[in-house]
Amino acid sequence: MADKPITSFIEKHFLHFNSAALVDAAKGYKSHLESGKKMLISLAGAMSTGELGISLAEMIRNDKVQIISCTGANLEEDLMNLVAHTHYKRIPNYRDLTPEQERELLDQGLNRVTDTCIPEEEAFRRLQEHIFKIWKDAEDAGERFFPHEFMYKLLKSGVLEQYYEIDPKNSWMLAAMEKNLPMVVPGWEDSTMGNIFASYCIKGELKPSTMKSGIEYMTFLADWYLKEAGSEGIGFFQIGGGIAGDFPICVVPMLYQDLEKEDVPFWSYFCQISDSTTSYGSYSGAVPNEKITWGKLDADTPKFIVESDATIVAPLIFAYVLGW
Repeated sequence: MADKPITSFIEKHFLHFNSAALVDAAKGYKSHLESGKKMLISLAGAMSTGELGISLAEMIRNDKVQIISCTGANLEEDLMNLVAHTHYKRIPNYRDLTPEQERELLDQGLNRVTDTCIPEEEAFRRLQEHIFKIWKDAEDAGERFFPHEFMYKLLKSGVLEQYYEIDPKNSWMLAAMEKNLPMVVPGWEDSTMGNIFASYCIKGELKPSTMKSGIEYMTFLADWYLKEAGSEGIGFFQIGGGIAGDFPICVVPMLYQDLEKEDVPFWSYFCQISDSTTSYGSYSGAVPNEKITWGKLDADTPKFIVESDATIVAPLIFAYVLGW
């Protein structure tokens, strides 16, 4: 194990409580893949701005994930970090900011995500300038694509390469584009690029129909699951909560309850990393067993929950799976 320093450290020190849950989840992830089954990863929160791409891109390149579900924010924020990294501003004392200081950040074109400010001009507008042309060209050709497919087209075009400010190998979106990795992006409309697309529709410069919808994402996912799940199901690795996780996990009960496909397997591995503690009526704070009652997991599905900061836990689990 000398050549696996992170794995060795984890196995020696992470023996109890959340650290032990991390090890169990990582071992379960490896066993799931080694048994020939596929894995879905869902990304909530601001994991791209947290630079999860450094480890997630390696997971993609090494075929440790076969499909991703993510928020529109994570989709675009990986590209923003790719093209505007040196213009980001870190604010370690963000807890101490007054409302007036927060307004000063807005006036400077700095949108804060916890301790990190995303620069509007260099990030949002830089993408907008180039993605609009791709949207418009598709519409003029009578073509329609999913949000992530438009982002793949943007990366493939090479127009962003002039702006790259990080090592491209640390962009998970670049890695996903190169693999043409399947993806679903539920609720894309609430992202910045979604808002910008809506603004063009309001101005009459684009049509909403040019962008494929969330319902079409669900029908795509249903078809993908039926083709890829075999008899044993797909694994589900959930980072955070919300729509990025709830949307894809619902495909299984939809298939066998609403489409009456009785031989559809449950999700065959489940892990959630969240700092949302068990609470009343909360999706993120629900324990995995609750999902049994919704027809998402089976009684014997391996289930793990790590109640901790995903920016700490996810890279460590990925490192373990990658054998680092």
